[in-house]
Amino acid sequence: MTTESCPSCGARSQGKFCSECGAPMGAPTCPSCGVKLGRGARFCTSCGKAVPGATTAGGTSGGRRFPVLPVAVAGVAVLALVLALLFRSQSPQPPIPSVPLTGSSVGGGPPDLSQMTPRQQFDRLYNRIMTAAEQGDTATVASFSPMALQAYGNLEVVDADARYHAAMLQLHSGDLEAAQQLADSILSEQPDHLFGFVLRAAVARFTGDSEKLAKARAGFLAVWENQIGNPRPEYEDHRPMLDEFARTAQAEGSSR
Repeated sequence: MTTESCPSCGARSQGKFCSECGAPMGAPTCPSCGVKLGRGARFCTSCGKAVPGATTAGGTSGGRRFPVLPVAVAGVAVLALVLALLFRSQSPQPPIPSVPLTGSSVGGGPPDLSQMTPRQQFDRLYNRIMTAAEQGDTATVASFSPMALQAYGNLEVVDADARYHAAMLQLHSGDLEAAQQLADSILSEQPDHLFGFVLRAAVARFTGDSEKLAKARAGFLAVWENQIGNPRPEYEDHRPMLDEFARTAQAEGSSR
């Protein structure tokens, strides 16, 4: 019988269950959509659903406490080093009007890694990848998207803004099904959220589905005035994109 590393706590063990924490051995998968998950992931990078029994911020799962793994510490150190090298040479990049679904641009100067939260790491990577996508730098998009999605999977909490960012990464990586699932997950929890309709429209444009595109735009416009008046931070952060999407949806709707 072979000895393997437990996907939950990292301990070396044999058999179907870990002798240290009792978790099933083998690569963990999302119980909702079946996608293979990274070690310690709290949320599925495909459908955005929470992973049952995932370790919380306090280091517990189901009432049990797990040890801090040397491999996890090493992973954070590697990520911090890559981020430091990546952003030290970056300067602010202006948004490109022809790409309305890119979000905020990257801020200048190297980040203070000692003060950076997991969400800030994810946002930094997202901004860097979107900037590369705007510039046609497909190599950077391909190289850093998996790292950003891993950072997303390790977030303690995911909101509509994080799911929007993850879906955009999936779109630019070519995984349209995962992007669609994230769009659906936003609207499943918040049926009128503008980001869900924006993402559905983006997937429809990538696939050339004019019927779904028109439906997504119509759904967006139906809730636009009511939703944009809500004091949602994510709406303010992406207001130029939302305004541009609304103008396009209105123009396309009037021409039909």
